[in-house]
Amino acid sequence: MTDDISRSETRVVGFEDPELDFQLLRQLGSANSGGATVGEALGAAAAIREAGQGGWVPTFTELADRQRSRANDCETAGHRVSAAEQYLLACNSYRAAEYFAHVGTAEHRQLGRASEKTFGRSMDLAGVPYERLHVDVDGMSLPGYWFGTDQDSGGVLVAVSGFDGTTEETYLQYGRGAAARGWQLLLIAGPGQADTNRVYPGKPFVPDTERWISPWLDEALTRPGVDAERMALLGISFGGYFALRAAAADPRVRAVVANSPVVDLRWYLTSFVGFDPEQALTAEDDFGLDDIDQIPDSELPPTTKDMTRMLISRFGQGSFLRTFRYLREFTVDPASVTCPALAMVGEGEGPNPLAQHQRFVAEAGGPVTSHVFTKADGADAHCQLNNLPLSNQVLYDWLDDTLPA
Repeated sequence: MTDDISRSETRVVGFEDPELDFQLLRQLGSANSGGATVGEALGAAAAIREAGQGGWVPTFTELADRQRSRANDCETAGHRVSAAEQYLLACNSYRAAEYFAHVGTAEHRQLGRASEKTFGRSMDLAGVPYERLHVDVDGMSLPGYWFGTDQDSGGVLVAVSGFDGTTEETYLQYGRGAAARGWQLLLIAGPGQADTNRVYPGKPFVPDTERWISPWLDEALTRPGVDAERMALLGISFGGYFALRAAAADPRVRAVVANSPVVDLRWYLTSFVGFDPEQALTAEDDFGLDDIDQIPDSELPPTTKDMTRMLISRFGQGSFLRTFRYLREFTVDPASVTCPALAMVGEGEGPNPLAQHQRFVAEAGGPVTSHVFTKADGADAHCQLNNLPLSNQVLYDWLDDTLPA
C-alpha cells in the first residue's frame, strides 16, 4: 500500500492513424459548445486504441447511450438544464458513431436518428427557439432546422455542411455564434448528405447544388423578420463547393462564405486518395462495394477502406472508377461568383485545399476576403475544428461588416 498521488489516469493521447486522430480532434473541438467533454472523448480514444479501429462505432455508441440515459434520469428528476446538456452530448456522440457506420445499414440509420432525436430534446429543454423544416426536391423531403432570434428584422445565414457533417453538428459549430450576434440561422441538407442519408440512403450527391439550395432560400424568405438584403450562404468542407455553386446561380445570395473554397471536387478527391484513379486503374482494376473487404489491409488500410466505401456509396455510381468519372461534373467557375465572398482555409489542410483557395481568391468575379488560419492560431485544421471560437469570430465579424444591419 502506498500513499502516492496521481493527478489522473486519463492521458492526452490520440491515434497513429491520421483519420482517427482527426475525428478525435473533431470531437474535442466541439467541447467548447457543449458537444463533448475532454475526459469522455479521451476515455473513448483509449478504449478504441485497445479494441482497434473497429471499436470506434461501438465505443461511441455506448458513450452516447450512457449520456442519453443520464439525460433521461435528469429530465425525470426535473433537472432540465442538466438534461439538456447531457442530451446534447449524446447527440454528438451518436454522430461520431454514425460517421464510421456503414451507409445504408440499419445501424447507420438508428445512430443518425438517435442523434437527431437527442438534439431536438436538448433544444426543447434548453428553451432554444427552433423549428424542424423540410423542403421537397426530387421526390425527397430534405431536412433542415430554423433558429430565429428575438429581433424584429435581421440577417439570415443559410449554412450547409459537406460530405459527412450534419445539421446538428453545424449548430454546435456556428449556432450559438449566430444567436449571440442577432443572425437568424437556417441549417440545410441536400441529396447525398449525412442527414438526408438517414432517410434516403440510395440518393447520391448531385453536381448542380443550386437545384436544391434555391428551394431552401425560398423557405428562408418566408420566415418572419428576414431581411432579404442580408441573406448569406455558408458552405463547410465539401459544402464550400455546394455554396459557391449556388451563389453563382442565385442572385438572392448577397454574400457567400466558403470554408474552404472548393471549385473542383474531383481535383480535391484525387488529392485526398493520393492518385488519379482514371490514370492509375484499368477497367479490370475497378472495384465496387462488395470487393472492398477482399482487398488486403496492406494495400488499403482499414480507415481508407471505410472512406472508400463511403465515397462509392454517397456518390451512387457503384464503383471506384465510375465515381471519379462522375466527379468531373462537380466544378464551379470562380468568375461566376460575383457577390462578396469570404474564403477561409486552414494552413494545415494540405496543398490541394490551399491551391483551390488561392485559385478562387485570384479568379472570383466579385470582392473576396481571404483568411488563412495558422498553426499558431490553433486553428490550422480542416474547417478550424480545433478552434471554432476563432472561426466564429472571423466569419461573423465579416458578415456584420459586409451585410450591416
